Amino acid sequence: MMNISFTALLGFILGLGLFALAVVLNTDSYMMFFSLSSLLMVLGGTLAVAMISFEGINVLLAIREIGATLASAKVNPRKLYEDVGVLIDWSKLVRKEGLRRLENSVVLSRADDENFLGQSFEYLLSGYKGEKLYTLLEHTRQSMYDRRMTQAKVLMTMASAAPAFGMIGTLVGLIIMLNNMEGDPSQIGGGLAIALITTLYGVLMAQLFFKPAAKKVEQKQDLEAYRNHILTEGVYLLAEGASPMHIQDAMNAFLDPRYQFTRA
Repeated sequence: MMNISFTALLGFILGLGLFALAVVLNTDSYMMFFSLSSLLMVLGGTLAVAMISFEGINVLLAIREIGATLASAKVNPRKLYEDVGVLIDWSKLVRKEGLRRLENSVVLSRADDENFLGQSFEYLLSGYKGEKLYTLLEHTRQSMYDRRMTQAKVLMTMASAAPAFGMIGTLVGLIIMLNNMEGDPSQIGGGLAIALITTLYGVLMAQLFFKPAAKKVEQKQDLEAYRNHILTEGVYLLAEGASPMHIQDAMNAFLDPRYQFTRA
């Protein structure tokens, strides 16, 4: 179940709320701000650019991330504390009974098995040590980060494309308006207002949806990369035969002071 971030929700409400308030305070004709054709032009053009520029699976994943903009980050000080606790427990088991016992005793959750912790566990059981192990862990960490950051690139591309297609929609609207005027200047006001709606839609989508979603993906992946860096250091020490106390002290340097271990 997705945990909602209060600050993200508040920011989203403020963004839409202030826009709605500005409309309500200045006009009674609310429906003039709704145009299905303008909405379809901006959304369709933005999606078209994304699909031309990136693989389809990356576009779908990026769109899913828009819905996760309001979600809290999964990596937090408490989560890092729990991960370090796992490493300390592993080191105790390995020190007493060896790697074979660790393989038979540890059961990772499906989420952990599919992420960096699961991959690190496999490297550890395979007997990698020293620089070879550290290099493998670093390459895995970097490749995961680069692969998942593609979604942020997709969203930033969409954020750049949305205002552009809003402007294209405005130009199309202006051409239609001028063609239909038939020498009547009184039609300029209403026609121009309709033509500008696509630009409004493009800017709103870029600034309130696509850019925040891209920044949220970047933040999430930066936190995940930091977590994986901590795991890299811990697994490396574990493979080198470091004591639980040594691993604890080394890992405490990465943890928030509120979540540091006092003994191993």
